[in-house]
Amino acid sequence: MSEQKVIEQRGLWLDEMEVGATYRHAPGRTITEADNTWFTAVTMNTQALHLDAAFAETEPFGQRLVNSMFTLATLIGLSVTQLTQGTIVGNLGFSEVAFPAPLFHGDTLYAESTVLDKRNSKSRPGQGIVTLEHRGYNQDGALVAKAVRQTMMFDSSHADGAPIASAQQARSAQRAEPPQQAESAQTETGK
Repeated sequence: MSEQKVIEQRGLWLDEMEVGATYRHAPGRTITEADNTWFTAVTMNTQALHLDAAFAETEPFGQRLVNSMFTLATLIGLSVTQLTQGTIVGNLGFSEVAFPAPLFHGDTLYAESTVLDKRNSKSRPGQGIVTLEHRGYNQDGALVAKAVRQTMMFDSSHADGAPIASAQQARSAQRAEPPQQAESAQTETGK
């Protein structure tokens, strides 16, 4: 029996990112009233524009707005599987965030990201800084959110030692090991 090929989903390594390239992320995310209410409540943001329909009807947009922090989080989240899943060290910051148009319940958020810049870290071998511009559009193509984000990314030298791969390998080894052997190994390490 031949060994089965396994392909693991991941983002891009630093050295795979190309300055100037734009990535369109799929699928989009339709925002529901429940999403907005839950996020607003869990983050303790009691802004009536998000929670109080009667109040919001008297305001300029005439209806409740999707919490802009939810919009930002979702915009970044839409990019994860394509760009940073398992390849990011962490976020360094946001240098620009804007919400040029509102997002409402029932709208669908679509996202794309452009690599603005990248460079190797001077102090962290195998890592580098990538600057990404994320843009979110509603179903009508209106720009509803934009954010410039700096991230610390691993380069492909991290591929063999990635924590995700190591954790998966450990789980696979545990499943393959008979229970008695696993128990005796735990006893030995517990001494």
